[in-house]
Amino acid sequence: MSRLIIVSNRVARPDALNKGSQGGLAVGVLAAMADSGGLWFGWNGRIENRPVSEIREESRGNINFVTIGLRQNEYNNFYRGYANSVLWPLFHQRPDLMTYRHHYRMGYLGVNRKYVDHLLPYLKPDDTIWIHDYQLIPMAKMLREAGVSSPIGFFLHTPFPPLDLLRALPDHKDVLTELLNYDLVGFHTLTDERGFHEAIRYSMKGDISPSGLIDCQGHQLQTGVYPIGIETDDIPDLVKTGKHSKEYQQLKLELGDRKLLIGVDRLDYSKGLFHRFKSYEQLLKNYSDFHRRVVYMQVAPTSRGDVKAYGQLAQQIDQAAGHVNGTYADFDWTPLRYLNRGFRRNTILALYNLAHIGFVTPLRDGMNLVAKEFVAAQDPDNPGVLILSKMAGASAELKSAIIVNPYDTEAVANHLATAIQMPLDERKDRWEQMMETLRRNDIQAWQRNFRRDLVPRPHAI
Repeated sequence: MSRLIIVSNRVARPDALNKGSQGGLAVGVLAAMADSGGLWFGWNGRIENRPVSEIREESRGNINFVTIGLRQNEYNNFYRGYANSVLWPLFHQRPDLMTYRHHYRMGYLGVNRKYVDHLLPYLKPDDTIWIHDYQLIPMAKMLREAGVSSPIGFFLHTPFPPLDLLRALPDHKDVLTELLNYDLVGFHTLTDERGFHEAIRYSMKGDISPSGLIDCQGHQLQTGVYPIGIETDDIPDLVKTGKHSKEYQQLKLELGDRKLLIGVDRLDYSKGLFHRFKSYEQLLKNYSDFHRRVVYMQVAPTSRGDVKAYGQLAQQIDQAAGHVNGTYADFDWTPLRYLNRGFRRNTILALYNLAHIGFVTPLRDGMNLVAKEFVAAQDPDNPGVLILSKMAGASAELKSAIIVNPYDTEAVANHLATAIQMPLDERKDRWEQMMETLRRNDIQAWQRNFRRDLVPRPHAI
C-alpha cells in the first residue's frame, strides 16, 4: 500500500491528538494513514518574519508531521485576503462580501508555490497525495509542473457555488483549470458536484460522463460525492467523559427542569446566528407558555476576527442577544446565553446530550458536523430533536431532522415549538433513522471511499 501524503492549510499537532480532543478532518486523516504510514503537511499557524521559513518535523508512530510558517504579508494576502475575503464568501453565496484584490491572488499563488517547494523534497514516486480545501486549490497544477505523476486527490470542505455565482470571481477560469489537474475531486453533496460540472461544461467546454468522469483540455479526472462523517461509535464514551466537566455539572444544576436548546458554531456570517436569534425571539413572542421553561445557549468562538466582515458581525450578534434578553429576561431566568468562546470537545458533546434541541441553522454550509455530533451524542432512551437548515450539506443525509429554511424566521419559531413538545416515540423514531445513516457514513467510510476512487488519470502538462 502506498504512503499517503495529506496537505491541509492547518495541521493538528501530535501532542494535541488525545482521544476526544480532535474531530472531523483530524480523525479521518489519522485513520487513513494508520496502516501504511504517511506525512501530514501544512501551515503551523504562526506568523514568522524571518526570511526563510523554519520547517518543523515531528512524528507519531509511522506518521510524520511537517509544518512551515507564514510571513505577515503572506498571511495577509493568502489567508486573510484571497482565501477568506474572496473564496470563502463566494463559496458560501455571499459575493457581496467579497473584497477582490489582484495582489490577493498573487499572494495566494505565492503561498501555494511555497507549500509545493517545501513539500517536494519529502515526496516519493509511489506516494498518493490528498489535498484539502479551498486554500490549496492550485497545488496539483504546480505539482504536475514540477514533474509529480502520483495520483493527487482534492476534497472541498465548503460548498461549491453555481456558475452564476462563480462567474463573479474575475479569475474563476484559472481556478477551474487548477482543479482539472487533480485525478479525483470530492464534494460533500450532489448539489456541489453538479455546480462544478456546470462550470466545467459551460465555462471550460468540457465533456462529463454520467459517472462524473470529466474530459477537458487534455485532462481526465473523476468527481464524486463523499459526505464527511464523524467517529460515530466513539461519541458515547466521549460524552461520558465530558459529563465530568465543571461546565456540564454547573449547567445541569442551573437548568433544573428547563429544556435546553443548544447551538455551537464558529462566529461566521455563514452560520446564520442573527437569523437564529430572531427565530428564537419569535418563539418567545408567539409562545408565552415557554417563558421560563426553555433556555437557548449559543456557543460561538470568534472566527477570523481580523477580517472586517467578522468584526461587524460580532457587533450585530451582540446587539441581537442583548435585545432578546433585555426584552424577555427575568430576575431568575436568562432566556439566551451567548458565549463568545470555545470549550473542550468532550464538554460540548456532553452538553449536546443534555440538550432537548440541537439548533443548527446555517445560511450555507458544506456539511456541518455539529448536526451529526448532536445526534450521535443523544441518550437513546430520551433523545433530543435536531432542527437543521436545508442549506447545510448534512440535510441531504439527516432527513429525519426537522428541516427548516433559516431565512423564514416565523416558520423556524413554529418548528421550535413543535420540537419542544414532540412526544418521546417520535423523537426516538427520528433519532434511530439518523443514527443508521451516521453509522453507515462514518469518518472511516469517508476516507476509505475517497482513497478507493483515487487512481491516476491522463493529464496534459
